[in-house]
Amino acid sequence: MTETIKGGCHCGKVRWEAEAQLETVYDCNCSHCSKKGFLLTFVPLEKFTLLSGEDGLTEYKFNKHAISHLFCSTCGVQSHGRGVGADGVDTAAINARCVDDIDLEALTIVPVDGKSY
Repeated sequence: MTETIKGGCHCGKVRWEAEAQLETVYDCNCSHCSKKGFLLTFVPLEKFTLLSGEDGLTEYKFNKHAISHLFCSTCGVQSHGRGVGADGVDTAAINARCVDDIDLEALTIVPVDGKSY
């Protein structure tokens, strides 16, 4: 079921909302996601709205430089990122750990072998 979710960084400077199905999240084992402990969900960028903090975001790219990993320059939390999905659609990657009032135990966690990409 699609719902409006809200979230952001630790200090509150970066805030966003998105229309998403937050039942399944992905636990990627790539060097970046595994070190940060991300649990990710993805939505078309048109379903994602950055409410505040654009001016406080710092971008980090690695490997193929295909994903804009964005983090708050004040508290360092990476609540979301942007890129192009495998289907060619502009996509927001949402760190489920940064969703307000999330019950992580209620989610289905799917492992992803990101090391192989």
